[in-house]
Amino acid sequence: MVNKFRLVSHFLPCGDQPQAIEKLTQGILKEKRYQTLLGVTGSGKTYTIASVIANVNKPTLVISHNKLLAAQLFQEFKEFFPHNAVEYFVSYYDYYQPEAYIPQTDTYIEKDASINDELDRLRLSATSSLMTRSDVIIVASVSCIYNLGSPADYEEKLLRLEKGQKISRSELLHSLVDIQYERNDIDFHRGRFRVRGDVIDIFPTYHQTAFRIEQFGDSIEKIYEIDPLRGKVLEPVEKFALYPARHFVASDVRIGQALKSIEEELEERLAQLRRQNKLLEAQRLESRTRYDMEMLEELGYCRGIENYSRHLSGRPPGCRPFCLIDYFPDAFLTIIDESHVAVPQVRGMYNGDRARKETLVKYGFRLPSALDNRPLRFDEFGKLVDKIVFASATPDEYELSRSGKPVEQIIRPTGLLDPEIIVKPTKNQIDDLIGLIRERAAR
Repeated sequence: MVNKFRLVSHFLPCGDQPQAIEKLTQGILKEKRYQTLLGVTGSGKTYTIASVIANVNKPTLVISHNKLLAAQLFQEFKEFFPHNAVEYFVSYYDYYQPEAYIPQTDTYIEKDASINDELDRLRLSATSSLMTRSDVIIVASVSCIYNLGSPADYEEKLLRLEKGQKISRSELLHSLVDIQYERNDIDFHRGRFRVRGDVIDIFPTYHQTAFRIEQFGDSIEKIYEIDPLRGKVLEPVEKFALYPARHFVASDVRIGQALKSIEEELEERLAQLRRQNKLLEAQRLESRTRYDMEMLEELGYCRGIENYSRHLSGRPPGCRPFCLIDYFPDAFLTIIDESHVAVPQVRGMYNGDRARKETLVKYGFRLPSALDNRPLRFDEFGKLVDKIVFASATPDEYELSRSGKPVEQIIRPTGLLDPEIIVKPTKNQIDDLIGLIRERAAR
């Protein structure tokens, strides 16, 4: 690898950390697929994992079972690896109400969501880092097993711009629209560009700064990195790569093929519903789907485009969707933090999602192909990941049955022991409690 992980810490491994780091590192280097780190609370498991990552030097996916713990791990890894790409990939919704239908009350609940702009930026930053460098750590929630656009399509749409490049103003503007950037000369935000004569400002969706391109004739004369709020030039740059504004992108040819495939599925499904005398469902499905098809044809995007991802990526029915893990190279490391909670969570996502979407398909709100817009099944997840380290204070039977004897980290770096536990009888427990309170208050 060109890029190396550089662990930065003011402390040296202590307690059980040195032997845990050595055993886990050797296990990975010897191609051991599953390992379990059994570490008590406060034993420094994150530092141990960081040391292992630095030793094996592989791109790493760290899975946590909720956003809060993922954010904590993200901050810790950022401190350990300030010179490497540490990214954060969780659901970008502050609020999310999935599309659903309740047949008992004939109630359709439209998808409603509030997207957190910063979380969206961090997600796009994660995938762009995976495409451009090898020293990457992605701290993710279970969101990493959900449907994401094809990495091949995402990379194919990459727009490379450099000083002296021959490209006309109209060609450049068309290329920006093609990768889902929106022109807005007044309100300049992420995912937008503005045009003032021969000067084009572009605000990448995954950056905190923007880029300014100055053209002379049909070539790029100068490129600057700028402050998007004040428009102040930060520094000149020779070139930069611009990834699509969204994960779900496709070429014009692919969209044309997808529209034909959607049309075929729609006609087949409509005929099926009409044979069953489900005329309301047929009418509902046709109007909704044809509207989406018009949007795809005109804009290359539509609301709920993920429900057509199987057609857009050319996958056969029932085939697993693309997800964040597909953006990793073949050899990478997976850390499952608090695995006794995270593993059952990964296992349960598929069935819950399937039950809701089957109802939508049955009553004409979605085509059957929408069922393939789903999280990974647990067996699919197992086939995608390479080396796995489970980290937990209380590993479950699943982890232990696959990894065998766990690597124990019991002695804390501080040398502190667990507090003494005193078990008392229930008799006179209130009197005992009052006595302890008075004793404490007297101090």
